[in-house]
Amino acid sequence: MTYKHYFLLLALFLLSVTCAGNKKKAVEDAPGIPDSEASVADVNQPAVDEREYIVKTGDRAPEFTLQTTAGETFNLSDMRGKVVMLQFTASWCGVCRKEMPFIESEIWQKHKDNPNFCLLGIDRDEPLEKVLEFRKQTGVTYPMALDPGGDVFALYAKRNAGITRNVIIDPSSGIVMLTRLYNEDEFSEMCKVIDKLLEE
Repeated sequence: MTYKHYFLLLALFLLSVTCAGNKKKAVEDAPGIPDSEASVADVNQPAVDEREYIVKTGDRAPEFTLQTTAGETFNLSDMRGKVVMLQFTASWCGVCRKEMPFIESEIWQKHKDNPNFCLLGIDRDEPLEKVLEFRKQTGVTYPMALDPGGDVFALYAKRNAGITRNVIIDPSSGIVMLTRLYNEDEFSEMCKVIDKLLEE
């Protein structure tokens, strides 16, 4: 093979690679067109953000019914007109254990007597006995509920996504804030959001 043939083949190869790349980018950039690896099921699923939430601020909070550790029925729809804080947690979550005493002292103790405020801890897929022991170990007194199978958690985030997470809901059932893990600045901002909503 002569040098002329070699360079011709090389040029054709580079041209084919460039064209393939441009075609792939055009497909990726085309609005509403999934890439070839995405299934129909993926297209029909709710979008998942970088924190693996499937809801976003501005959305209406998905409704649910759960049993609390006190044996009472909790319906989110019954909380319409109130500021609601949902805290998704579990006994095996170290970050949850770190955050929960702050929720107790800085949010629950401050607002527990306000009839326009509701706080519910939602324990993901653990039995009652474990959740009761968890409450005792963390020293929290706010209400907690059982979420068998994590079905309620899966209304708000990817089913196997991590916790801790907090969801703040306004009186019209709109989601106004979503948190992930425990960050002092974000926690402080969440407290301010709750305070402001309760002042309105």
